[in-house]
Amino acid sequence: MNLGKFLLVIVAGGAAATSLACEYPALITVPDGQTSTMEELIIAQAAVREYMAGMEAYLACVNEEMNAAGDDAPVEYKSIMFSRHNAAVAEMEAIASSFNEQVQTYKEANPGN
Repeated sequence: MNLGKFLLVIVAGGAAATSLACEYPALITVPDGQTSTMEELIIAQAAVREYMAGMEAYLACVNEEMNAAGDDAPVEYKSIMFSRHNAAVAEMEAIASSFNEQVQTYKEANPGN
């Protein structure tokens, strides 16, 4: 193994180790608006808010890790961290969209509520 590959392995290992300090929240399940009760949706809303707060903390941690690495961090490290950031944002958007869709479905299925 040449020195460049060895250093890449060390940096990638360090990136994995430091990102372990950033706690990624567990994915939540959004209830089906067609069959859910209002109470279940209210509970889900609280879970979504808690999840979003956890993801915001995760994103802040990833950003701190990237800032701590500085401009001299290897391109591979930056790429990994940007990918983690972007994946987290995409997941947050998917959860928010799913929850909003299910609330709309509930409203359509229960017009009096």
